[in-house]
Amino acid sequence: MFVRVGFVVEAVNHLKMRSGLIDGEVGCCDERGLAIFSTLRQRRSEARAFLFAFDLLELDGLDMRREPIETRKATLASLLRNGKPGVRLNEHIAHPNGAAVFHHACKLGAEGIVSKRLGSRYRSGRSPDWLKFKNPEAPAVRREAEEDWGE
Repeated sequence: MFVRVGFVVEAVNHLKMRSGLIDGEVGCCDERGLAIFSTLRQRRSEARAFLFAFDLLELDGLDMRREPIETRKATLASLLRNGKPGVRLNEHIAHPNGAAVFHHACKLGAEGIVSKRLGSRYRSGRSPDWLKFKNPEAPAVRREAEEDWGE
């Protein structure tokens, strides 16, 4: 996998940290700049692969999981600010109407959104503080649903 995402590895190795654990997902962007996470599985466009960084769990030996999401995101943004291309901060959108954000994401063709409650700590697994909403019309989500039904 490292050979396929050398651009990402180079960017992570360039970050100003001794150690770190970043929660993210490697994916590619389409011609509009929209993240397409299924592209690597299909072995297409690997040269355009990026690590979309969602969260920061550890930095230089400091466990960040107990910090609120706002602190973790701000620290991650600071860490990535002068980094090389290859790692992109998955921006937080503060909006009082999550349904409107989801509707707009669907109109853009995004695979979905993840909503995280302000002040939430990092927890592995499912949590009522973190909700995932998938766009049923996104090609990757439709393909996932077909695989679940064995079609």
